[in-house]
Amino acid sequence: MKFSIIVPVYNRPKEIKELLRSLNRQEFTDFEIIIVEDGSTETCKNEVEAFIKQLSINYYFIPNGGQGFARNYGMKRAKGEYFILFDSDCIIPPEYLRKLKNAIDERSLDAHGGPDAATKDFSLIQQAINYSMTSMLTTGGIRGKTKDHSSYQARGYNMGLSRLAFEASEGFIDPNKGEDIELSIRLKKMGFKLELVEEAFVYHKRRNALFSFFKQSFSFGQNRVNVSRYHPEAIKTVHILPSLFLGYNIFVLLCIVLDLPYHEIFPSVLLLWFTIILVHAFLKTKSLLVAGLAVITSFGQLNAYGMGLITEKIKAILFRSGKYTDQ
Repeated sequence: MKFSIIVPVYNRPKEIKELLRSLNRQEFTDFEIIIVEDGSTETCKNEVEAFIKQLSINYYFIPNGGQGFARNYGMKRAKGEYFILFDSDCIIPPEYLRKLKNAIDERSLDAHGGPDAATKDFSLIQQAINYSMTSMLTTGGIRGKTKDHSSYQARGYNMGLSRLAFEASEGFIDPNKGEDIELSIRLKKMGFKLELVEEAFVYHKRRNALFSFFKQSFSFGQNRVNVSRYHPEAIKTVHILPSLFLGYNIFVLLCIVLDLPYHEIFPSVLLLWFTIILVHAFLKTKSLLVAGLAVITSFGQLNAYGMGLITEKIKAILFRSGKYTDQ
């Protein structure tokens, strides 16, 4: 089996160098790499050329159209039997391709999604963000820790599909806004076998600043509503919980400001949540600093996601009623 690895890049030349370095250390070596520069003003062409003699790489520059369409562009030019999609800010463990090939062969997979993780050399913020994004106490295990591997919805930073699945589905129908989740749901509806491959994880560097992470979390909430335009069942209870969490926090704030009855009880529940996150994050990361930051990133992530989902849902309702136009 030959793999084609497709990576969309937008103004991230330093990251692509780390990714290519990790791909150069793969135990399974029958693969090609397709880099699609998505209209970057700061290109990674020089970084890619440094690996030309070590790896089979094709580099393309296209006008900016969004990561989903950039991936489609790369897959249309791929020569492999199975396409693997990575984000440019990922580092791939040496055994990744070997383990993925074994899983595809043993489980007869048409598509897959894999989890992400952080290493100890990541910044403290990145380690805290990784906890927030992967913990059962925050995301409920929907990003790689689900027991039912067939229920997993793959994410674009670490997913793949066969040539047959791509040709039948025609890939992504959105440039962004949850395009990876939409494709995952659509592939399953078409009868393709997509499952989580836990052992095929990547090290994902994510954001390195709180504001950009919270902004991204807000967009994740919006994206879930966008996916529901194509698949109404895409919004489940686990996706609504952050909005309830946001509502509870607003209620706590009002209790304190307005000195409402029992105003001391409700903040205590929130304090208990903070304590649970702190202890759990410490047990996971073995770092009190990371655990402390994880409380902040978890709190901000859930509130931002909830706000994104609510605001996008309101916009969708107003749009249908004719009171809102996306001009």
